[in-house]
Amino acid sequence: MNTPDSSQGAERIDLLRAAMRQQQIDALMIPSADPHLSEYLPERWQGREWASGFTGSVGTLIVTPECAGVWTDARYWTQAEQQLAGTGIQLMKLSSGASVQYVDWLASHLRAGQALAVDGAVLGLAIARLLQTALDAKNVRLRTDLDLLEHVWQDRPLLPAAPVYEHLPPYASKSRSGKLADLRSAMQQAGANRHLISTLDDIAYLFNLRGADVNFNPVFLAHALVTPTRATLYVADGKIAPELRAALAEEGIDVAPYASAAAALGALPADATVLLDPRRVTYGTRQWLPAKLKVVEAINPTTLAKSRKSEPDAIHVRAAMEQDGAALCEFFAWLEQTLANPARAALTEVEIDRQITAARARRPGFVSPSFATIAGFGANGAIMHYRATEARHAVIEGDGLLLIDSGGQYLGGTTDITRVVAVGSINDEQRRDFTLVLKGMIALSAARFPRGTRSPMLDAIARAPLWAEGLDFGHGTGHGVGYFLNVHEGPQSISPSSMPEPHTAMEPGMITSIEPGLYRPGRWGIRIENLVLNRAAGQTEFGEFLSFETLTLCPIDTRCIAPLLLRDDEKRWLNDYHATVRKRLSPLLSGAALDWLTTRTENL
Repeated sequence: MNTPDSSQGAERIDLLRAAMRQQQIDALMIPSADPHLSEYLPERWQGREWASGFTGSVGTLIVTPECAGVWTDARYWTQAEQQLAGTGIQLMKLSSGASVQYVDWLASHLRAGQALAVDGAVLGLAIARLLQTALDAKNVRLRTDLDLLEHVWQDRPLLPAAPVYEHLPPYASKSRSGKLADLRSAMQQAGANRHLISTLDDIAYLFNLRGADVNFNPVFLAHALVTPTRATLYVADGKIAPELRAALAEEGIDVAPYASAAAALGALPADATVLLDPRRVTYGTRQWLPAKLKVVEAINPTTLAKSRKSEPDAIHVRAAMEQDGAALCEFFAWLEQTLANPARAALTEVEIDRQITAARARRPGFVSPSFATIAGFGANGAIMHYRATEARHAVIEGDGLLLIDSGGQYLGGTTDITRVVAVGSINDEQRRDFTLVLKGMIALSAARFPRGTRSPMLDAIARAPLWAEGLDFGHGTGHGVGYFLNVHEGPQSISPSSMPEPHTAMEPGMITSIEPGLYRPGRWGIRIENLVLNRAAGQTEFGEFLSFETLTLCPIDTRCIAPLLLRDDEKRWLNDYHATVRKRLSPLLSGAALDWLTTRTENL
């Protein structure tokens, strides 16, 4: 997709305004979404990026005749300021990633009788309801029948056409029939005899299928309808090979064209009771159902099921973490050798991305990166979702901190890790910042808590060492992670912007990131991230407790630590972690990578 420069961005906003005038629309909203509410979008639905030039994964573009703005949260403010400069599009700062302040803005800026257009096909049902309530109070019309991008985006990409394939045993530890039986039991308990699923990772999980329609996430575009006896996958023609289609049919799973889902749902019988998740379906998809049909709204049962990895899954994840850790050791050994070579060519952030991906690609079971690598040196490390490009990147030279946030998709698991390493000499302030972030990560990693604790409640544990010094960071502490699925998944979220609702409860088998940070704009950024697995931690008179098993295996750069700021128990945690890393990774390494591992895991 051609992302505009500042002049093109202004031109594209003008094209949208012309289409608005033609359709008698007073405001246009373009969310970062597709018909499946995906985090990472197929190019066809990257309309907000196409129109504004802002490439962050979260943001909402609103255009009126007088102004245009992108609403996004603190993770993207620096990036958005740079990318929106010169376009005439304002950065509108959200207080958190979960904020919907733009709804209040629309309600206060639109007048009675005016109209707001949003493509209903990509508008989340929950957001649509908030919008409708706010606009009704002002007598403003909400139009969801228009996709104005179709009028102005001349070379808009088509639907992706990558083939669908099976996620096979031993990595798929539970059969499709077993997962469908569990789902049907949950449907029955909810009083439903139909279940509509639109979220792509839920569908991939349920049917043990994977694809490549969305960058970094091994999923495919589809809707699914499950009944007590059969299930139907609505997938574009040609994506499922005849042999796989036949195997699915034998298991009671039909395949129908992607575009036929609307008509099929519209023809459901009057006695159907449909279970759907209002947070995981769009307004347009909800409108496919007959108005008088009985609907039960609840979280997708598969969202809960896939978050709780089985013990066989955990075994595969641990093996994937070992391969990932070994790849990282090879990469970091290469990095240190390269930086130490005075005759080398200039080393850029872009080359970091290439080298770390190449190291993973040499490992068995590797499929793809799990997200776009963030490699930020110096001031770029303070941009939370920074992405180096050939056109804009830093050369890694002199003194400073290099932040690298990366991950891989393996047949046996999904990885996500952030490390910060010293380049040249670093100062005491940088060591202090690094150590405070490390103290937060250790505190949460070592926590023990009652089973069922709402995940957002754990966030303060990681922030406490920073808060004590008057410091904080503008993103969540942790997110759920899929099993060879999306690197970000729910329902758990260790974040102050998440509501501590019942479905956010921590349960055994959940994999979550722990990634506190500290960012000093224009100077440096620090984030240290491991993935952890919820494990049983004993029963007391007060109930069942859980603790975290750290899954990620890669040294933490002790050159960046101020040892006097660590308590003895924190040093013990770090030394024990490094001993585990050395023991688990040494058999997979040799030569320079093994030497690097041995040096970087010495006791503090």
